[in-house]
Amino acid sequence: MRTVLIMATAGILASTASATVQTKPVTYEHEGVKLQGHLYWNDATAAKRPGILVVHEFWGLNDYAKKRAEMLAELGYAAMAVDMYGDGKVTKHAKEAGEMAATVRGNLKEWQGRAITAMKALQTQPMVDPNKIAAIGYCFGGSTALQLAMTGANVSAVVSFHGALPAVTADQAKVIKARILICHGAEDTFVAEKDCQEFRATLSKAKVDYQFHYFGGVKHSFTVPHAEDAGVGGLQYDAAADKRSWQMMQDLFKEVFGK
Repeated sequence: MRTVLIMATAGILASTASATVQTKPVTYEHEGVKLQGHLYWNDATAAKRPGILVVHEFWGLNDYAKKRAEMLAELGYAAMAVDMYGDGKVTKHAKEAGEMAATVRGNLKEWQGRAITAMKALQTQPMVDPNKIAAIGYCFGGSTALQLAMTGANVSAVVSFHGALPAVTADQAKVIKARILICHGAEDTFVAEKDCQEFRATLSKAKVDYQFHYFGGVKHSFTVPHAEDAGVGGLQYDAAADKRSWQMMQDLFKEVFGK
């Protein structure tokens, strides 16, 4: 019996040791624009698992967004870091980033369309359960994830980390199917408190299942290490808010997807 136990334990350890996060590029297209995402998943199992869209900040699809997708894969999800600008555009210059984000935001149909197309690209991946989809996003990506929910897309959960809050009408709020989590710095100077109150009021009236968490003393980009090094005023990393908000996201996913 002891020999059998040792062999079984060794087999489990070998299986765990061999499980690694895999990644591959995912190219898709919307209205003639080529978009280049990156998919991450853990090969510990061949079973289908929930798929999570990860939407980048206004800098574009950089290493930070990819790292968050990898972290989700380590938790057992299939996560795709999406490209909202096309051709994998990315920059470290705030002015250029602002212009790229403004171009997408300026055309609501295109903005929402690219998000929906990314969702469909994720749903077609062989390791993804197409009926278990969530979206998270940072800054520009947070508002993009919310825009996806506002289309009435079949998304189970949406999480916005220090995201701008898009204007939402009563009709848009009524079609939201996702459970929503908004993680917001109380000292975020990029998002007016009036916008927070109006957004919450519209969702409440439509009886949307949402949580809105303020982190006291916390500024914009609080989940991004060294955010203040970007040379943009009002950005600051906060380790406690980063850790707490990530845990809140995990709790929401366990609620909607199970263990």
